[in-house]
Amino acid sequence: MHAHGDHRHRGGPWVRLWHRVGHLVTPHSHEAMDKVDAAMETSRAGMRTLWLSLGILGLTGAIQAVIVVLSGSVALLGDTIHNGADALTAVPLGIAFVLGRRAANRRYTYGYGRAEDLAGIAIVLTIAVSSLLAAYEAIDRLLHPRDVSHLWAVAIAAVIGFIGNEWVARYRIRTGRRIGSAALVADGLHARTDGFTSLAVLLGAGGVALGWRLADPLVGLLITAAILMVLRDAAREVYRRLMDSVDPQLVDTAEATLRTVRGVRGVGQVRMRWIGHSLRAEADIVVDAELTVVQAHALAVAAEHALIHAVPRLAAATVHTDHTSDGTDPHAALAHHGAV
Repeated sequence: MHAHGDHRHRGGPWVRLWHRVGHLVTPHSHEAMDKVDAAMETSRAGMRTLWLSLGILGLTGAIQAVIVVLSGSVALLGDTIHNGADALTAVPLGIAFVLGRRAANRRYTYGYGRAEDLAGIAIVLTIAVSSLLAAYEAIDRLLHPRDVSHLWAVAIAAVIGFIGNEWVARYRIRTGRRIGSAALVADGLHARTDGFTSLAVLLGAGGVALGWRLADPLVGLLITAAILMVLRDAAREVYRRLMDSVDPQLVDTAEATLRTVRGVRGVGQVRMRWIGHSLRAEADIVVDAELTVVQAHALAVAAEHALIHAVPRLAAATVHTDHTSDGTDPHAALAHHGAV
């Protein structure tokens, strides 16, 4: 087995020199500093995004809460509850980002990147609770109708909710894609949906203004339905991450890249998984039987470098080399190794 870490070295000349010497002496040993630095960088970007999002959504929710008290709008109440829940999702994500800074150890040998997946579960539960609260308030208002006042303020609050959520959505999605955080991207899409539910409050206010008192709780139910759709999408994303799902195109890219490496006679199974914001890969390749151990190891290193440069956010790869059984047929070697 040839285990290789992240070879995109950073730091001063002494760091690079020490790493090269260490690679010559112990070819399978790699510094963890690069990975810790990368984790710190993505964690800082994620935390900055979360704090700004929390501030914007907190301010938006506070303004809407005041207007809910003045107007008695259950549609706006549902939107306020959901915006508050969305702001609170910053808490588990923030904890996950902080944990992700910790280096791997002998107990958690892959580090603490999976904490973000646990945060995704907390986010899904938060969305579920907010949908229940919004549904309860809307149904209660349908059973016990009540006039809505200060319609102009309700309309303003709806517009404020849309602007706040759309800004947060753009910021979260942009940062999440840059640092490779599926949870942050999902949370950004969640905020975008919240923005459109805020606009739905305008429909309720308009209906009430036209004399249809049930428009407000009906819009509240529509908002609940929108929250449930977000819940479905968020749960699906979290499930895929927990089940080590990756984009099949990444696997295609990895296989095609390995085939271009000079000396690789065949490519077997390629596996990938997300750990935090980074990908890890395992790949089987076939080399000529006449190669020495040193030559086969050098070819594995070349294959690893090619993968890291070709696959976005790939931090480490384990490349297993097998040899042709008769010196000519790479497929026989892969079948012998158990690859497809």
